[in-house]
Amino acid sequence: MAATTWLTQDAYDRLKAELEHLKGPGRAEITARIEQARSEGDLKENGGYHAAREEQGKAEGRIRQLEEILRTAEVGEAPPDDGVVEAGMVVTAEVGGDEMRFLFGSREVSGDTDLDVFSPSSALGAAIDGKKVGETTSYTTPKGVEISVKIIDAKPFTG
Repeated sequence: MAATTWLTQDAYDRLKAELEHLKGPGRAEITARIEQARSEGDLKENGGYHAAREEQGKAEGRIRQLEEILRTAEVGEAPPDDGVVEAGMVVTAEVGGDEMRFLFGSREVSGDTDLDVFSPSSALGAAIDGKKVGETTSYTTPKGVEISVKIIDAKPFTG
C-alpha cells in the first residue's frame, strides 16, 4: 500500500498543473523534437534524437511519479500550531549536537523553498514523528551509530 502524501491545496494545485502540462503540451513538444531529429537521418549518430528520447523518458517518469503522489494525496490545511512534529511542520532540532531546521513531510510540499526535507519514513523522521517541543529521542544510522535528537521548535509550514 502506498503511503499517504500530505499536501496543502496550493501544493496539490501546483502538482496537478505540472502533470497537466507534462501530459499535454509537454508531451507534444518532446514528440515534435523527436520527429524533427528523426527527419535528420541516421539515428545512431543523432545527438538531438537521443537527447529528446532521454528527455521523453524523464518526463514520462515524472508523470508516473506525479500521478502516484496525487492519487495518494491527503489535501488539507497546515497542521495545528501545537508543537507536535507531524507532516507539514517546519522543525528545528538539535541532531547529534548540530541545530537543523527542515520541513517534515514531503518534498512536493516544499515548493521552491530551500528547506531540507525529511520524510516520516526516513530514520530521523520515524524517530521524531509525534514528538513534542522539548522532547528528546534518538535514531540509529544505517552504519549503527546512535544519534540523539532534541526537538527545539515545530511550526506549521506556510510556504
